[in-house]
Amino acid sequence: MSPFEQITALLDREKATYRVVEHPAEGRSEEVSAVRGTTVSQGAKALVCRVKGIEAPGVLAVLAGDRRADLKKVVAAVGGRKGGFAPSELAKQLTGCVVGAIPPLPLSAALPVVVDEEFLAAHEEIAFNAGRLDRSVVMATADYVRIVAPAVAPIAAPATPAAPATPAAATAE
Repeated sequence: MSPFEQITALLDREKATYRVVEHPAEGRSEEVSAVRGTTVSQGAKALVCRVKGIEAPGVLAVLAGDRRADLKKVVAAVGGRKGGFAPSELAKQLTGCVVGAIPPLPLSAALPVVVDEEFLAAHEEIAFNAGRLDRSVVMATADYVRIVAPAVAPIAAPATPAAPATPAAATAE
């Protein structure tokens, strides 16, 4: 079963309120939000992080598409010692998805999820690429929280007027 099929099966099984949006292949937050008809801040950016000092092979950090992750906060939220963004190949191995298509849902029980608290409080619906660059899901935030039961913590860097893209090789100590 493909990641997209796993996601829709999970949402159907859990009776989530959601819709699928088909669109041209796109993984960048700004561009995909326009074709989905949502705001960039509604987009759930899912980043796979490696964190030393925890048993899991990685952590799925989820925040608004217009924000950057604060790696020190991600590491602290899961009780780790040090962390960094996972290389693309490891992210694909852990999620079954290419970077840009990684959903904010754990497709593996081995990948704990931590979500930025401001992101969850900001919108009644969230949107995300659903395991494919050409399919998105827009779903009720309350259903997302109910189904995923993520850890919730302030993991986003402070908002800046023109925040640069998150660097792939950054680390936090």
